Amino acid sequence: MQSKLILTYITSSILVLFSVVGVAQEKSKDSKKETETAHMATIAPPKYPQRYGLRVGADLFRITRSFYDKTYNGFEVVGDYRLTKKLFAVAELGHDKLEKTESTYGFTTNGTYLRIGVDYNLHENWMDREDMIYVGARYGFATFSQNLDWYKPYSTSDYFDNPAIPINKKYSGLSAHWVEFVAGVKTRVFNNVFMGFSLRLTGLITQKQPDDFENLFIPGFNRKYSGAIGVGFNYSVSYFIPLYKSNKKAFTIPEKDTQYDLEGNKIESEELKMIQENKQKAAADQKQQG
Repeated sequence: MQSKLILTYITSSILVLFSVVGVAQEKSKDSKKETETAHMATIAPPKYPQRYGLRVGADLFRITRSFYDKTYNGFEVVGDYRLTKKLFAVAELGHDKLEKTESTYGFTTNGTYLRIGVDYNLHENWMDREDMIYVGARYGFATFSQNLDWYKPYSTSDYFDNPAIPINKKYSGLSAHWVEFVAGVKTRVFNNVFMGFSLRLTGLITQKQPDDFENLFIPGFNRKYSGAIGVGFNYSVSYFIPLYKSNKKAFTIPEKDTQYDLEGNKIESEELKMIQENKQKAAADQKQQG
């Protein structure tokens, strides 16, 4: 009889011990989970500040053309400075020399030009990307000279030869002003190294040209078509010189159960608020039942 009581006591003690251990483990898990949740809440999500600085480079199209086209020699230096998250101030300085041969005359244009304007980035970058899909505008100004190398007199007869007459007449002190609409892309290919291209539609505002010879090519403007309209192309490589970083509108990695827009701002919609309220209510009910 006494042994049965001892066995019953030992069995009951073991059951009580397991119950206590189980409750302690559950509390430990709940405490650990609450600690982890609180710890995660105190850690701010990673941020990627916006970099601001100067980007300088060159137009590869003009440089390479100088090698394969013996009638052309020129270069262009390009640069932009980031004003805001989307807006960039731009300057482009260059030199063009072109020997052009037409059916009845040949001429040489030689001069320098400057373009200034702005670019607006339409692309939304993620994290630390700094790519651009942009549109922009430029104001251009050029000073140059033109040399009429030779010409052929007008003739209606095909029987007699019409040889070219060398004239070598130079027109100096010429100038032109124009505006440009620009569209292009630019991407970071290496650390601080960017490559891109742009297409340009130009419109001549005013020009100074000889009385007896038209400006057919203008440095920086390129060839002038009918209606004082021109087109251009630019293929550039540039290097970014960072000056400072700004946390204003920095891109932020989204937190769990939290949504952000592309600029890193929290989306506080009514649906998200309702979801959060339902989660909090469910957690409170479960705590009361426990």
